[in-house]
This record gives sequence, C-alpha cells and structure tokens, in this order.
Amino acid sequence: MKVVANKRESQGTGASRRLRHAGKVPGVLYGGKGDAQAIEVEHNPLYHALRKERFHASILDMELDGASERVLLRAFQMHPYKLQVMHIDFQRVAEDQKLHMRVPLHFSGQESSPAAKTDGVLISHVMSEVAIACLPKDLPEYIAIDLSGLGVNDTVRVRDIKMPDGVAPLLKGKENPVVVAVTVRGEEVVEEVVAVAPAAADVPASAQKAPAAEGAPPAGKTDKGGKGGDKTDKDKKK
Repeated sequence: MKVVANKRESQGTGASRRLRHAGKVPGVLYGGKGDAQAIEVEHNPLYHALRKERFHASILDMELDGASERVLLRAFQMHPYKLQVMHIDFQRVAEDQKLHMRVPLHFSGQESSPAAKTDGVLISHVMSEVAIACLPKDLPEYIAIDLSGLGVNDTVRVRDIKMPDGVAPLLKGKENPVVVAVTVRGEEVVEEVVAVAPAAADVPASAQKAPAAEGAPPAGKTDKGGKGGDKTDKDKKK
C-alpha cells in the first residue's frame, strides 16, 4: 500500500490546527538512518486506509516529496468524538533489522470442528492478534489458525500456532498465553493475563485510543518509546 506525504517546516499547536482545517494530518517519520522528519498527509485517503487491516500490519511505500521510503505505521491519534485523524507516526524500515510487530490472527474451520458440533460448548477467542519478531521481508499480513480439529475442552496457545518461515512469537521465558479456549457452558472460565512482549526501543508512544464510533478506523496503536505529535501542556492552578 502507498502513502503520499510532504515534509512540513511549520510545527506547533497553531500550525497543526491550520493543517487540520486544510484537510491534512500532521505526523512524524522517524527511525532508520535518517533524522526524524515532520510530515503532512491528506486526511481523507489516510482515514480510509486506516480502515483496512493491511495498513496496520504491512510495510508501506511512502512517497515523500517525490522520494521513496519503506515505512511502517507505528501510531495514530483520533479525535475524541469526531471521525478525524489528529496525528500519525511512521517508522522507516531497515531491511537488515528485525521488526517487533503485532499482527492479526485469522481463524478458519471452527464451524466444522467437533467442538462447534457439541451442544453446550462455548468457543472463546481470547486473542485477536499476536506479537512477533521477523525481518521486513518475512512480515506476514496476518497469521492463519485452523480450528477444524478443535475438540471439547481443547485450548490453543501461542506456542501451538504454526508460524510462517522467519517469524517467531515474542514471548518471555515459559510464557504461553491462551489464544482460543473451549469450555462447557456452566463451567467456570479462568481468565489469563496476557503479557505483551516489549516493542523495539525506538518506537514512540504518540497514539491514544479513540472512543468507538460506527465507521471509524481501528483504535490507535501505542508503542513504548519517545517521540510524539504536536501537543502542549497547560499548568493547572489550584
């Protein structure tokens, strides 16, 4: 997928507000061998792209003032109640450096499984995405999980998933969180706390989750790290 962006010189709250009024989204491109660069992107094409799953878990081709960059979407921020993208962050991709990403899980075969054909059975999808590490060339758009053999009281865990070549799950020690659980109705279900593997150290946290809205893009991603959008802090006087 392609993103068209332009460099921007003016920064700050006022400059960002003018950009948004002009139908554009302020953002930042960082990482790789280049310096962090303030950018602007047309709002409407970006808004519609954010509604596509591929845009969140694929390497994107960015055209920046005519030059080509390979990038990943790392964070975006939505308006609290409007269907408006307020800020977006992209990271440059280095072909020889492993990526730490969260990719969606696609389930198939559940309807034909023994568990689905058994009365009084509940099949719970505990996770909808998984954290992985891989080189850019091996990054999958999604990871497929076949549930056609799922039986009563079966559990599918992260280490049970057949990963694509060159892809490994990001787990700590003996950690092995539940992805899918099959239980009999009436039995107590014990919830597991799923620990998220740490993201790459150079990934910033500049996105906030927006309230759910019909037709809105998926909630913004949040990564650990440091760079963010154009924000100002106001001192509170008691």
